[in-house]
Amino acid sequence: MSAAIRDPEYRDTSPNDAAAVHPHGSFFGRRKGHRLRSHQSDLIAHLLPRLALEIGSSHPPSLAGLFDAPVDDIRLEIGFGGGEHLIAEARAFPATGFVGCEPYVNGMAKILAQIEAHSIGNIRLFAGDAAELLAWAPPQSLARIDLIHPDPWPKRRHWKRRFVQDATISAMAHVLKPGGEFRFVSDISDYCAWTLAHLSRSPDFVWTAEKADDWRLPWTDYTMTRYGRKAEREGRRAAYLRFRRIG
Repeated sequence: MSAAIRDPEYRDTSPNDAAAVHPHGSFFGRRKGHRLRSHQSDLIAHLLPRLALEIGSSHPPSLAGLFDAPVDDIRLEIGFGGGEHLIAEARAFPATGFVGCEPYVNGMAKILAQIEAHSIGNIRLFAGDAAELLAWAPPQSLARIDLIHPDPWPKRRHWKRRFVQDATISAMAHVLKPGGEFRFVSDISDYCAWTLAHLSRSPDFVWTAEKADDWRLPWTDYTMTRYGRKAEREGRRAAYLRFRRIG
């Protein structure tokens, strides 16, 4: 782990986190915030069912079949918030299929409005726990997984709610293609240190950074989120971590 981004207060006290990962609701708190406007409610009622993944039955042979047009690769964004990054990626890479996972109704309403406004056809959505989605997805079905500014759950008693755990890292390795990537962005140094510690002990991933700018600067064509811009204004500097699936 790079000493430059190691938090001096960080202590990795959980050598195996599998027991800390609960099957339902582990990584999020409330599901709904502000009252939805009429059109947002209409999108939830009518557009979301056409785009939503149903994981109650066994997974399809290939996730490519979820999309109307052929796709070359499939990416997953976990906790897309307002959807700025996911929308930008989907528009920039029309031949790639994107799955967005977000349990909050307000975030889902925002991205549905953007999908409708831009007639985007290469996004599918899952309104639930990303751990359950990973358990359902076919092996080696994803080219990339993004986790951008996740909730850091800063209190020690809540660390079990952080998405990055040994069990979820193993699940990501199962669904990523060899050479696929897990990308993580956070302005919380403790969570960056936590993520580096957990990924470094995984036999399935390698940190790709070769110099400081590889984690200090966003990757090429990265779309800054609203939260990311706020963090910059307030003087909090994010780390941009990339881990490659070995094998």
